[in-house]
Formats: sequence, C-alpha cells, structure tokens
Amino acid sequence: MPQGAHLVGSVPLGSAEEVLSTAARIMGTHLRRLPDGETGARANWIACQLAVFQQVPELESEVVDIGYLKRAKFRLKRASSSAAFPTLGYGAAALESYAAFRRLKERGVIAADARFQVALPTPLAPIHAYVFRESQQALLPAYESRMRAELEQILEGVPAAQLAVQWDTAIEFAVLEGVMPTFFDTPEAEILEKLLSYGGWVPAGVELGYHLCYGDSGHKHFKEPADASWLVRVANALAARLPRALDWLHLPVPRERFDDAYYAPLRALKLDPRTELYLGLVHMSDGAQGTRRRIEAARRHFERFGVATECGFGRRPADSIVPLMQVHTAVSQPLGRS
Repeated sequence: MPQGAHLVGSVPLGSAEEVLSTAARIMGTHLRRLPDGETGARANWIACQLAVFQQVPELESEVVDIGYLKRAKFRLKRASSSAAFPTLGYGAAALESYAAFRRLKERGVIAADARFQVALPTPLAPIHAYVFRESQQALLPAYESRMRAELEQILEGVPAAQLAVQWDTAIEFAVLEGVMPTFFDTPEAEILEKLLSYGGWVPAGVELGYHLCYGDSGHKHFKEPADASWLVRVANALAARLPRALDWLHLPVPRERFDDAYYAPLRALKLDPRTELYLGLVHMSDGAQGTRRRIEAARRHFERFGVATECGFGRRPADSIVPLMQVHTAVSQPLGRS
C-alpha cells in the first residue's frame, strides 16, 4: 500500500482555517504538509491575476474566445515599452493563512512536524494564459520580479522550518505538447531553465516541490497525454539539475488509465531516495476501488510513491471534499508506519 498522501492545493471550503482543520482531522496522519485551500479570490487558480493585469497602465486588452469561455487577453500598448506589476496577492494570502496554521498547531489540531504548504503558479502560467504572444517575452521579467517579491514576503513571514513551497506547473505542458503558443524558440530547454530558476528562489531549509499538471478546466485536460513521458522528462531534469534539494514531486494520472502503456515511462524516473513522489491516482468518480486499480498498474513500474488527486479540489462541490479526503486515507498508509 502506498505510504502517505499529498494535497495538491485548492480545497473549496469556507476558509483557510476550515481547510486546515478538516485536512488535519481526516488526513493528518497521512500528510507531511497542509495547504490553505486557496480559498476566496484564488479559488480558480490564476483567474485572480486577470485583475492584476487590468491594473497595469501600459497594457491594453482584447476579449478572446478560448473555446470554453471568453475573457480578456493583454498586450503592451507600445511594443518597445516596459511595465511593472502591482501586488499579486499571493504573499498577503499566505501570511494570513499561516496565522491560522500557527493557531491550529498551537492547539494541537495540526501535528507538530507538519509544514505549511504554499502553492504558487509559475510566472510562465499567467504570462502564457493572459498575454498575447508578441508581448510575452517583454512582460515575463517584470512578472517574475513581482512573483519573487511575493515569495520573499512569504519567506520573511513564515519560519523556514514551517514552510513548504510548491510550484504549480501546468501551462508548461500545454506548451510542450504543442497546444499553446509560446515565444520560446526552444520550448523544452527554455521551460526547464525557468523551472530550475524558480526552484532556486526557494532557500535551503524551506521544502520545495513541483505539481506537474495537464489541466483540470471542466475536469478535462488541455490534451490527453499519450503516457507519462513528458512528466518523467521534466521530473528527471528537475531532480538532476536543481541547485538545491527537491523534496517532492506530484505527477497526474488520468482516471481512465489502467493500462501499462501510461505508466511504463515511470521506470525511467531517477529520483533521489529523499524525494517523495506522489501520483495523482485518486479520482472521486470511481473512489477507492478504481484508485486501487491505478495503484496496482503504477506499482508494476515504480514501487515507491504516495497518493494524491490529479489536480486540486477547487472545481469540486464542497460536500464532496470530506469523502474525497477519506479515499486518500483508505488507499494509503499513515506516515511513519510500515
């Protein structure tokens, strides 16, 4: 049976305190880290950043149809201009949630050795999603600078020994799979350099992980992956080249994949024994029974992993959260037990 579980990030309950206390109550013995649920404005991943882009006077917008909805997309008014971004909101949200985490830990609700998990989108995500290609390269450094400032705010307010930072890496796979336009000339090499750079922003003493993802808009992927090959390629590059320790990786698993073909690339994973691997095998649609079938398929190719959902819970109804958490505990062992 897999050991331990991982919460990717978003959990649609009423507040950070409710998310943290619910996760601790149901999954506490299975979790090393607890996220705040990305409640409120952050509920729909990077959608909250649209309001940030709207505050930048050097940008103009145009409503575009992206297939399942219409929304604004931005470009520089003058190609030669530059821009600065205002506060993104991630730092302030994390510090507010950490106060709840600290209170719950002091009351003994959260385990003494559990860490506070902060999930951040890579800067590549909003730049590719919300900016026209001709302005992406010019705006990326400014957005990176602002995101790094948000991270520094978190690092100043949360003790290193209490903190875990996760980079949400989804848009990158849309680019690598050729379904999203990019300004990169050599996408794989340049994306990897960016992911490694962002990992280097997180200092030693703070735990670091990456959530690799194929999207969950409407509970659908932006492309159905043929297998786990791209995930393994990126995971191995991070494991081999990061300038610091990699504490965990999360890889998604589509719910209908019980076949060996999807999991076979996992045989090529080269992770340090100290790096935890979590596979997104848990799906509410078929519960513990289907999850166990996917676990069996995965273990034919990679032995050591914990369980997670494929993506965050944010698009699920609130009344499904407790049963979904219970599936995690039903199919995995508590941490520290054989």
